[in-house]
Order: sequence, then structure tokens, then C-alpha cells
Amino acid sequence: MPDIALYQPDIPQNTGTILRMAACLGLSVHLIEPAGFALSDRNLRRAGLDYLDQAAMQRHLDWAAFESWRKAEGRRLLLLTTAAATAYTDFAFESSDILLMGRESAGAPPEVHEAADARLIIPMRPPARSLNIALAAAMVTGEALRQTAQFP
Repeated sequence: MPDIALYQPDIPQNTGTILRMAACLGLSVHLIEPAGFALSDRNLRRAGLDYLDQAAMQRHLDWAAFESWRKAEGRRLLLLTTAAATAYTDFAFESSDILLMGRESAGAPPEVHEAADARLIIPMRPPARSLNIALAAAMVTGEALRQTAQFP
């Protein structure tokens, strides 16, 4: 099944929501630190409810540690970004993909863009710029699961 990765997340409620979704769907979440909040944050717990204990979360000390792990695993990295040209609905997902979300406040830095095997966008009508990261993660994860027939 695809995994979700969060690059230095800023907002605990979004991370909690994504962890809850992942727990319900049986997905793993990779948290690339540093996060902008303590993982014991009550807002994280509130958004994740009682699903956080069921969530498969792997913490990576930093981007280099995550990249080292990912390359050793031979996994494809797909970055969701407003700077992409390929719509997620036009992309062929594989079950071993990692769907990477950038920081809510700043997206992903150039070295993360360069490391991505593909960069995907959720098409929106102007002048809209972006969606909430948890909503974007849910949309793209749903399409990846649909294409790879991985629904629980």
C-alpha cells in the first residue's frame, strides 16, 4: 500500500487528521522532522481521536534520514505541490509509492522537489491557490488506493 510522508508539518490538527485517516485505511505515515509542534500536542490528539494508537507512524530525524531510508527501500517519491504540472488524476500510481506533503506554511524546499520522482498537483479554478493539506492528502490517497485496488 502507498505510504504518506509529511515534511516538517506545522499544524498538529492536520497531522492528527492524516494519522487518523491512515489508521482507518491501514497506511503508514512518515513524519520528517523537525515538526512545528510537540507530538504530544493536545490538538494532534484531538484531531486524531482514539485512532492515534492505531496509526503506523515512523519518525525520521530529518530529510537526509528519510531519503536514506527511502532509497534503501527503493520506493518512488511523489510530491504534492502547487508548483507541479501533472494532475494527480492523470498519474499512474503504484502500490509502493510514497505521497509526500510539504509544510503547510512553506511547502517543500528545492532539494525535496529535486528528489521527487514526480510532482503532482490538484487542479483548482483560479484564483484558488491550495487546499488544506489533510484534504489534499485524502484526495490523492483515495485516487492512489483506487488505482492500485488497495482499499481495505
